[in-house]
Amino acid sequence: MPIYEYRAIKGGCAYCKRGFDVIQKMSEKPLTACPKCGAGVRKAVSSFRACVVETPDDVTSLESQLRNYETEGKWSHAAELADKKGLNDRAMDNYKKAGYNF
Repeated sequence: MPIYEYRAIKGGCAYCKRGFDVIQKMSEKPLTACPKCGAGVRKAVSSFRACVVETPDDVTSLESQLRNYETEGKWSHAAELADKKGLNDRAMDNYKKAGYNF
């Protein structure tokens, strides 16, 4: 549920003058009065941050190649590739599947 910020239109108490937040469903009607003093309030424009997480192409390509080697049973190829890229746990698992004893 989104968090909405409200501020007093004019007058009001210390609570609504400085502004307050309310968690509401998007389908709920906006508040028109301060819950503490009853003064008129309106939604305030507030700032927000958004984060977009993307996987770089080289990471996607590496994962795809490793998965292909593992699917085809080419454990030593997968192990060497994982080892070169610093994926130690995955490299060790693939080395073991390839028959190496560590």
